Parts: sequence; structure tokens; C-alpha cells
Amino acid sequence: MNKIASAPCSYGVHSGHGIGMKPVELLEAMAAAGYTGSELGPPGFFGSPEETARAFADNGLAVVGAYVPLKLSAPHEVPDADLAAMRHTLEELAASGNPDVVAVLADDGDEALRADPWRSGGRWDAAAWRRAADRVAAACELVTSYGVRPVFHPHYATYVERADEIDTLMELTDVALCLDSGHFALGGAEPAAYARKYADRVHHVHVKDVRHAVVADAEARGEARLDAWWGEVASPLGRGDVALEPFLAQLRADGYAGWYVIEQDSPPVTPDTWAATLADQRHNLTWLAERR
Repeated sequence: MNKIASAPCSYGVHSGHGIGMKPVELLEAMAAAGYTGSELGPPGFFGSPEETARAFADNGLAVVGAYVPLKLSAPHEVPDADLAAMRHTLEELAASGNPDVVAVLADDGDEALRADPWRSGGRWDAAAWRRAADRVAAACELVTSYGVRPVFHPHYATYVERADEIDTLMELTDVALCLDSGHFALGGAEPAAYARKYADRVHHVHVKDVRHAVVADAEARGEARLDAWWGEVASPLGRGDVALEPFLAQLRADGYAGWYVIEQDSPPVTPDTWAATLADQRHNLTWLAERR
């Protein structure tokens, strides 16, 4: 198994189900391109936990992980609806039968960040960091109770994005790391250097290339709505601004043996963009397979 996985976000599947295909067609396209696994989409995107496991197995794909947002900055406890969604995702992961499947934890930001994704202000004080660390620890406990491995994903436009914030989270918790080359680069944490720095804690990898100019242009225009431009930030591998080859070389040197999940966040596919999307994802797999 080549352990190179895809992700629904590469086909424009994010928080909603509004794509121009049936979910099973997405899995069929991934398998036809040569991927051997994928992360999940939003909770229930592929059906019940049992239906999800069956759909992946029918297409020869492993379930390798799923995104689990955490409201780390909220002053209140986790809302029941958020906890229910998290539990549903964990049920899907547990039903997959993959003993190495991961829950990809990440800060979900807040309204202040949604109005200012460039982080002009707003940094956590010591008390906020303690609360966040406690919530990460509680989330990890819940994840492991389902037989799933937790990892944390520093993410653009959240409070755990920048190099010093990643370092603080690593210091305050013992959670393993999902190293996303694109999000790390956007936050100023050079991917190869951070792969080396936290080699013993990198348990999951997202391979993403990004265009810094798209973010800079949105900031210059004052366009705070991420959905207005985020779909243009990621590029096919090797065509953006991230130094991916040194990053991959460092992972090899460190003996990383986990999954490589290719992500090229894109707008929802349509009949007019389907062929180009498929071509991009075939390119991404070939590009990575030749270099990892």
C-alpha cells in the first residue's frame, strides 16, 4: 500500500453537502486515480458509520482520519450539538476497522477571527492557553475512548496557527501533531524545520501547496469572507510557494511511516470543473509518489 490518501476537501466538500456528485462517486474517483485511502467529509457525509465503512471497503480505500473542530476559545462548555457531531465522527472512525485511524483535532476559531482571518489582533493570554490545553486534553480522552488516535492540526485563521502558538501547544499538551505543509507555511512555521523539531510527535501529515499571493491580495482588499477566496489558495502540488521537497526529505530522514494525505482545498465541483479536478488529483498523486 502506498499510504497516499486523498480528502473530500480536494473536491470542494467542506462543511456542507452541496457538491455536484454522489458521495460514492467521490470514492470511486479517488480509487480510480490510485489513492489507497481518504479522510472523511462532514459527519454523515457518506452515510451511517456502517454505511461509510462499507462504501470505503467496496472501493478498496482505507479510512485514515477525519477533521474534528474544537471551540478552544469559547468561554462556555462545548455545545451539545457540537459534541453530538464529534461523537458521530468518532463512531465513523471507530467503525472503519483501521487501527491507526486518527481524529484530526483543530481550533475552530470564533466570530472575531471570522471577521479578521489575518489575525490583526487577538492573541491568547495565559488563562486562555490553559483553558485551551484543558479542552485539548479532554478531547483526546474522548477520542481515545473510541479506540481512535488523536492528533492536533494547527490551522490558518485560528488561534493555533503561528510558529510560537504551535510551540506553546506542544509545550502545554502531549497531543501528537498533524503537520499540514500548507497551513504551517501560511502561519510562518517552515514545514521542514517543524518536521525536524517535532519528529517524535508527527503522527499524521497533510501535503498541501499554497499561494501566498492569494492571501495577501484578500487582506489588501479587506475581504474577510474566507469562502470568497479560500478555494484559490491551494494549488496542485509543486505549483505553489511551499518548499515541499525539503519537507518530504525531512520526513523520510525522520523515518515517518504514517499516511500522506493530499489536500488541495477547492470550491465545490460542478460538471464544468469535474474533469479538471480529477486531473489535478491524478497529478498530485503522481507528483507525491515520485518524491516521498
